[in-house]
Amino acid sequence: MAIDQRTKKLAKTIVDYSLEIKKGENVVISGSTENIDFARALYEESILRGAYPHLHLSIPGTAFFFFKNASDEQLNRFPKILDYTVKNTQKYISIDSDYNTKELAQIDPQKLAQREKTTRKISNYIVNRHDKIWRCNVGYPCAALAQDAEMSTSEYENFVFSACNLNWKKLNKDINRLLKYFKKGKIIELIGKNTNLKFAINGELAASCTGKENMPGGEIFMAPVRTSMEGHIKFDFPAIETGKEVSDIYLEFKKGKVIKASASKNEDFLKEMLKIDKNASYVGEFGIGCNPKIKKFSRNLLFDEKISGTIHLALGMAYKENGGGNDSAIHWDIVKDIHQGKIILDNKIVQENGKWKI
Repeated sequence: MAIDQRTKKLAKTIVDYSLEIKKGENVVISGSTENIDFARALYEESILRGAYPHLHLSIPGTAFFFFKNASDEQLNRFPKILDYTVKNTQKYISIDSDYNTKELAQIDPQKLAQREKTTRKISNYIVNRHDKIWRCNVGYPCAALAQDAEMSTSEYENFVFSACNLNWKKLNKDINRLLKYFKKGKIIELIGKNTNLKFAINGELAASCTGKENMPGGEIFMAPVRTSMEGHIKFDFPAIETGKEVSDIYLEFKKGKVIKASASKNEDFLKEMLKIDKNASYVGEFGIGCNPKIKKFSRNLLFDEKISGTIHLALGMAYKENGGGNDSAIHWDIVKDIHQGKIILDNKIVQENGKWKI
C-alpha cells in the first residue's frame, strides 16, 4: 500500500530539519502499530541517510494490561534494556498517535505516577541531555485522535499536516524575533477573564519550539521563578491526562504554590495530581502558543499548546534548559485562551486579545 505523500514529506522534515540525521547515527523510532506507515517512512528516510534506525513499536492494549495486572515489583523494575538503548542512541523520534486515548482513564493515577517515577531517569535523559541525544516528539493523525478533536479522519489529517508541513525556517525566524523580548524580561502579568496572575521569570533562559524538539512547533516557553507566582487563573479548555478530562480548572497561587484548586469535572483527579509529590503544586513552565495554522482546540496537547492566542501553564517539572528548579513526577500542561486578555512583560503590553504588540 502506497504511503501518503504528506506522510513522506513530514518524514523528510523530521529527518532533515528537526533532527538532521547523519550517516552512522543510531536512531530510535518509538510509536505504535497505529502509525506504522509513518514509522516506515521515517525508517526508510533514515536508511537513505546512512543511519541505523531501530523500531520500537507498542501493541494496542498492552499498556492497559500492564497497569491493570503489574505487581509493585514490576512497576518499580527499572527497564535496563531501554536505558541502554537510549544511552547508545543519537536521535530519538517519538510518534504521538493512539488507538484509544481513554485506555488508561480508569487506572489508579498513583500506579501511573509510580511507574513514571521508576522510568523518570530515562525520560529526563531524553528530554534534557541535548549534548548526548537529540529527540523529536511528532504528531501523526489517527482515528482516535480525530474522534477526540470532533473531526472526520480526513479533516483531522488535513489539520495535522497543515500544522506540521510549514516553512519552518521562516516561522523559526518569526518566533525567535519575539523570543528576544522575553529573554530580556523579568516579570510577567496575565490579565483576562477570571485571571489575574503575576510571576517572575528567568528571562535569559526562555526558549522557543520551532519544530525541532516537537512537531508541530510554534511556542515560546520559560520557567517561572518557583516561589514567585501570585494570583488566580481560570482555564477555558479542559486539561487531559491519561484519558481523564478535567474541565473548568481554577487555580489560586500564593508564593508559587497552588493553595486552592477546583474543577467542574474530575476535581478529585486534579487534587490527586497536585499531591503526587511536593513540587506538583508549583508551576514548571509558562508557554505561549505561536503556530499560525493551529486555531482549533483538538484535545491533543502537542497541538493545543501551540494554538495562536493561547498561553499554558505546566504543573510540576521545569525543563533544565529553562533553569530547572522544580523536579516532579508530572509535567501537566493546561491551556488557556487569551484572546480576551493581555500578556504584560515588565509593565509593557506585548500581546492583547491574541495580537502581538511587539
